Amino acid sequence: MARSEPAVDPTSPWRVRACSRDELRRGLLAGRIAGPAVSHDRDNVRRKIARLVAGDPELQFGIRGLTDAGLTPDDVLALVAAEAGFDPDPAIVEGPVPVDPGHVLDRLDSAGDRLAEAAARGERVLLATGHPAGLSPLYMAVGQLLRRRGATIVRPGSGERWWGEGRHREVRYLHGVAMLTDGASAIHTHSPEPMERILMWDTPDLVLADHGFAGAAIQAGVETISVADVNDPAPVVAKWLGRTRIVVVMDDNVQPEDYWPCFQAIAGRFPPGPAGRPG
Repeated sequence: MARSEPAVDPTSPWRVRACSRDELRRGLLAGRIAGPAVSHDRDNVRRKIARLVAGDPELQFGIRGLTDAGLTPDDVLALVAAEAGFDPDPAIVEGPVPVDPGHVLDRLDSAGDRLAEAAARGERVLLATGHPAGLSPLYMAVGQLLRRRGATIVRPGSGERWWGEGRHREVRYLHGVAMLTDGASAIHTHSPEPMERILMWDTPDLVLADHGFAGAAIQAGVETISVADVNDPAPVVAKWLGRTRIVVVMDDNVQPEDYWPCFQAIAGRFPPGPAGRPG
């Protein structure tokens, strides 16, 4: 029996439609995905960067060699600032870190172009999130679009179980999106281990993921589109090192339904569907 797709209400913001850049920009700001004062302040971002530079495994997301280039915390801050569109002046030590919605849309355009290419080529795509209470609807909607347009959404390692951190661990897929669970509840995680276990089963052509799911895929040499918050510098450094190409820096844990502008930005890069329909 074929897997059923989640229904999309024709009045829903998740229904593929033509959106102006200004509408998408307003949506990103309204949802606090981008804007002058999103989720993390300067001190938090600087502390996370300092931990990455010091080699803290939790901040590496499973990507080895990020500290080999000898980058300083100020160097990494400048890299993150270039991706997110904020002032990297190291003298600024307090206050919120802004994210430029124009930068987010530019990166989503690149992600949409690559995902549209994957659909046209019939590629095998893996979707995974360490923020199941935030990003899952975005990835589900992207997966549904990819399937309709010719890509295959793969589910390697579904049901993979192990014992970690004193608890049951299991990879489960919800509408094609991999996440870490304890067998009952989805878990927020930065760990690369779930993706490392997934990739022991199969290697997809393309990954769309975040946190350790993205990091482990990058480390394995799988082409990866990463979503990263301003205090998750590992994928940004990996991009600077030439190990990955597309990193979308934005708030990665707002209300799930507020990610619709991200989906519409991606969908807008797909050519019209059959009979000129957008989806």
